[in-house]
Order: sequence, then structure tokens, then C-alpha cells
Amino acid sequence: MPEMPEVQGLTTFLADRAVGRTITRTSVAAIAALKTYDPPITALQGATITAAARLGKFVVLSCGDELHLVFHLAKAGWLRWYETLPTTLIKPGKSPIALRIALDDDSGFDLTEAGTKKSLAVYVVRDPQEVPGIERLGPDPLDSAFDRDAFAALLEDRRMQIKGLLRDQAVIAGIGNAYSDEILHAARMSPYAIAGKLDDAEIDRLFDAMRETLTEAVAEASGKPPADLKDAKRRGMQVHARRGETCPVCGDTVRSVFFADRSLEYCPTCQTGGKVLADRRLSRLLK
Repeated sequence: MPEMPEVQGLTTFLADRAVGRTITRTSVAAIAALKTYDPPITALQGATITAAARLGKFVVLSCGDELHLVFHLAKAGWLRWYETLPTTLIKPGKSPIALRIALDDDSGFDLTEAGTKKSLAVYVVRDPQEVPGIERLGPDPLDSAFDRDAFAALLEDRRMQIKGLLRDQAVIAGIGNAYSDEILHAARMSPYAIAGKLDDAEIDRLFDAMRETLTEAVAEASGKPPADLKDAKRRGMQVHARRGETCPVCGDTVRSVFFADRSLEYCPTCQTGGKVLADRRLSRLLK
């Protein structure tokens, strides 16, 4: 799933390449991906892209102050950029393409989604805050105003496991399954630790790990075209999606816990005092 660093990389790329260009054509191939109808998506045709921004895991392409194309790539979505956009017609249901945007210099992009579970979401709105997922976002973890004390206040009295809290977009915006694994590994913390029970030293360690992990990942994504961002993400991972491999910090074997639709990865030596977490949803919490 694309998370904050990759979405920021896409946003930076679009700010450099698409801002200032006029949209000449919009083609919807997966009608279920389009979540709004007023304004119609055809309202984008003839509009000039004036800004590109990231809000959590959402990309916002603004055409002035009152027209915005917003998309969330969900689990299996991606953006495919073309310097020269193909002229072939898109056949609904015959390709992974959900939306095609053509620009006035013959470039453009497709939003694609792999697999059978379709969650990619596209909105055309007058205000990005009209998008339900944006309206409920928590603070951005790299916002300069989001300091250690603000982070500690979010954790206070929460009975959630820290892994789940980091992934909750209403608490902190932009972190998903992959980077929560990486942050917890860097912080030497169990994914099952209870957020509200962390002491000051643990909060310090977790906050620093969050900022450093995400800052490094954003820097790695910066300047890369969309086609290179996924590989850059994979190369930067220490434990996520590395089950059975050697932890680069201590040499232990990276382990997984599988759930219905995802897994988490961790290092027992670095994070759980050497204990291996039971591979089932009802694993007992580690203190």
C-alpha cells in the first residue's frame, strides 16, 4: 500500500510535472472508483492545474481554489505517468486502468489498481475537506507543529496497541502497515505495546523513530518518478515484508504475524525481548 513517503514522492513529481498544465481530457474506466458526481469529472476538462499537495495518503491536484481532483490509492492503486499519453481507447473491465488524465503537452497519467478488491477512490470536489477521509485526518507526523508533547498527548490514556494507533488515520495521518512496522523496529518496541502505558523514555524513543524513519523515506522518494518509487520503498525496509530474513540490526530472524488481510513483521530480539509472537490474531499482549 502506498503510504506517506511514496504519496509525497508522487505529489512532488506532479508538482514539478503537472502543475501549470491544462487538463484536456478525462476518461473514467472504473466508474466505481469515482466517488462524487457534483462537480462532474468533465468539469476538469479545460482547467489548469495550479497546485499539488498531500493530505495524509491523499493526493490533491487543485485547479484554482474551487475545483480539486483528489485521489487515494488504497491498497493496490498506483499512478502511471506518460510523457506521451497513449491514444488507444480504454476498455472498462479490460485493464487495471481506472482513470486517465490527459494534459495539454500530450503527457498525462493513469490511475491503476491491481487485483480484484477495488478500493481506489477518486473525488472531484470544490473543497478537499468535503472528502470524508480527509475531514477525519489526524495531524501529519512531519508537521513542524507536531512535536513530542503533541505526540504524547495523543497516546495518553489510549488502550490501543501501538501498532494499531500508528495506522489509525484519525490519530496520525499517513502511516500505514509498512512504515508502522519500520517505526516500531527502529524504536525497539513491541507492536502489541499499549499506547497509554508507554513511559517517557519509550515515548521519546518512539517519537524520534517515527520522525527519523519517515524523514529518511521521504528523502529517498524525493525526485524519483512514479515508476521507481515502489522499488525505493522496498529497498529501504528493515523488517516489513522481510519475513525469514536476517534483522540488519541484531542478526535475529524477522518474524511475521498474519491477520485476515495483512501481516506485521518484527524482530524478536530488537522488539519483544526475544519472545516470538503467536501467529494468530488473539496473540497475548507482550508487556
